[in-house]
Amino acid sequence: MSPTVAAPSTATAIHTSSKNVPVEFKHPLDPLTPDEIAAASLAIRHHVAAHADIKVIKFITLYLLPPPKKDVLAHLGIALSPGGQPETPKPIVRKAESDFLDILNGCAYNATLSLKDAKWSVDTLDKLSESEHPQISVEELLECEQVVKNDPGVQKLAKAVGVEPHEIFCDGWSIGFDERFPQHRRVQQALMFARFSEHENLYAHPLDFIAVVDAHAREVLHIDFPSHYKPGPNGPVPIVSSTTPPSLSEDPLAASGRGRIPPQRKAHDFLPDLIAETDKDFKLRTDIKPLHIVQPEGVSFKMNGNELEWQNWKMHISFTQREGIALSTITYNDHGEVRPLFYRLSLAEMVVPYGAPQHPHPRKFAFDSGEYGMGTMANELSLGCDCLGQIHYLPGSYVGHNGSAVVIKNVICIHEEDAGVLWKHTDYRPGGRAQTVRRRRLVVSMVCTLANYEYIWNYLFYQDGSIEFEIRLTGILQTYAANDGEPSQFATTVAPNISAQYHQHMFSVRVDPMIDGLNNSVVESDIIPLPDAPTGSTQNYAGNAFISQDTILKTESGRPYDYQKERRWKIVNPSRKHYSSGKAVGYLLGMKGGATPMVTRPDGWAARRAAFLTNTVWVCRDVEGGKGGRMWPAGKYVPQTREEPEDSIGKWVQGKGNVDNDDIVLFLTVGTTHIPRPEDWPVMPVEHLSLTFKPNSFFKVNPSMDVPGTSDLHSVPAFPNGSTVNNHNVGGHANGHTNGNTSNGACH
Repeated sequence: MSPTVAAPSTATAIHTSSKNVPVEFKHPLDPLTPDEIAAASLAIRHHVAAHADIKVIKFITLYLLPPPKKDVLAHLGIALSPGGQPETPKPIVRKAESDFLDILNGCAYNATLSLKDAKWSVDTLDKLSESEHPQISVEELLECEQVVKNDPGVQKLAKAVGVEPHEIFCDGWSIGFDERFPQHRRVQQALMFARFSEHENLYAHPLDFIAVVDAHAREVLHIDFPSHYKPGPNGPVPIVSSTTPPSLSEDPLAASGRGRIPPQRKAHDFLPDLIAETDKDFKLRTDIKPLHIVQPEGVSFKMNGNELEWQNWKMHISFTQREGIALSTITYNDHGEVRPLFYRLSLAEMVVPYGAPQHPHPRKFAFDSGEYGMGTMANELSLGCDCLGQIHYLPGSYVGHNGSAVVIKNVICIHEEDAGVLWKHTDYRPGGRAQTVRRRRLVVSMVCTLANYEYIWNYLFYQDGSIEFEIRLTGILQTYAANDGEPSQFATTVAPNISAQYHQHMFSVRVDPMIDGLNNSVVESDIIPLPDAPTGSTQNYAGNAFISQDTILKTESGRPYDYQKERRWKIVNPSRKHYSSGKAVGYLLGMKGGATPMVTRPDGWAARRAAFLTNTVWVCRDVEGGKGGRMWPAGKYVPQTREEPEDSIGKWVQGKGNVDNDDIVLFLTVGTTHIPRPEDWPVMPVEHLSLTFKPNSFFKVNPSMDVPGTSDLHSVPAFPNGSTVNNHNVGGHANGHTNGNTSNGACH
């Protein structure tokens, strides 16, 4: 390994060696090692030199091509059906897949490889169509800024509003949707900012124009000037009435209908030392006492490479270039019976559509997973900062342009944390007893920086057999320059001349279930008043009756969330029934903590490219081929798409294939609508949303009944000399009933 020079700031090192390539693996889903990435990229170079007219390669992706699902389960000894025997294992061939660019000819290729006799060899080499672009690499985003900084036209425009060349900065974004530029060109848009001192918050100084860059040719193609608004008798009035993009032949500033706007100069920093330089009254709080997370006897989980065991749970944890974290082969040991739950859980896609209609703002709807890749944007995590307590880290690796492995040392964080009360009951009668059991959870997490925003991904596992996927959003608002006093019905002015536009963050979570086996079904449940039974009727005299109306989804489809019906879904295995409820064993999807409707038009640009936005739950069959199963709800190649790709969820469900008692995949749409607040500036406090997976008729009883009660000897009164002042209800309840057990503070 050698120190990083040109790698992104989150990377730890660049790994170039291809020696000691392993011929065995601990788990068939282990990600490619840095050695394997270097060796596989070298094999591609040798192959194209011998068999193709490709002279110079720029690697974009290189990752594990997973073995067939049934082969993996046979290898791990996991049965395909309830009570069944695992299939006979067969040899697993380690495979890889790569997307790369032909630098000289400007086209892209996809290759698959196999590892045989400790040597990688290319199996397939396919040229992509000119409209198919692999994701945008970190290096291309960094190159975009250099192209913009060095462009004389950009420098002239910046100079006109008081910005020197060295003060020019930009965030490279995918072009999104712009029919004025041919799809065969690899195009980015550069959202422009000024930075007047090192490390300051550049989003406080948005420039009033947006550059369009060909990342492949390294040239600025065009400059766009967004139009603005002025006050009117009935609210904001656009200076230019049409939101249609002007032709490339028009003068862009004239088309915007307004003059230039210099960036405001006031600092709005987030680093404490910089804040203190501009705000002499600023000081950090001094009334915060230390709070330590300690585990004197060590952690309760075990690791074997990428495989984890904790509190009856067992799973495989993988770093992936596109999804970030992928959890696979998740099982639960139910009193000696190892029961499969989920074959794979991951973030499959996300899109951030902005709501301002004036050109070119509608191009802002980044597919942060499909266009860039969560893994490539992941942070190296800091002990005692991003994660507290006793931490185990996993590294991650992805391919750089030259075929070497970019290594992020501490990219996935694994730890335990207290999560409040798991369950409790007190017999309030005199002499009654109480039992309190505290909830502990296992956290598997990653933090990703997408230009201005940070996303924190937390997979949370609980002792009651439930799983939560929590998404936390923080970072800095995407800003644009506003005139003095300029109104807008599409943005919030968070500080003078700094406009933050309304937008959504929409996520597609891929769920590949194996609830007690591979053949599963989805039950849609609507909670409704008892039908045809009005208040006063013989069936419902008090008017209080309601039922859960269950419908099994039979064919591939997308389903909306219905707030009026408190709609919910559960994944079940119809081949196994609960001994008491008689219902099929299953897991309930808790969507209420994240279900968010798409607010853009259903025929608009965002929905045309991302059909997953139009429904909360999608169910389709999993169809595995030579390059894996159905993975990407908005298509495999997302940059610069203009319509919904054929290989995407909206097209898959048109096949109307059977999804009842079959090998199925779900895509769950969750999100949040962000109407920025001034309190979100200069850095946004964490916003969070979640979805849950809870056992439903899966376990015989509450599976956490065997979790020991808690009486933590390290817990002490906060105010030992005056504790009675703050504990006037100790030994009693507000209703006046006493309980001898609680009076002495015992938990159990």
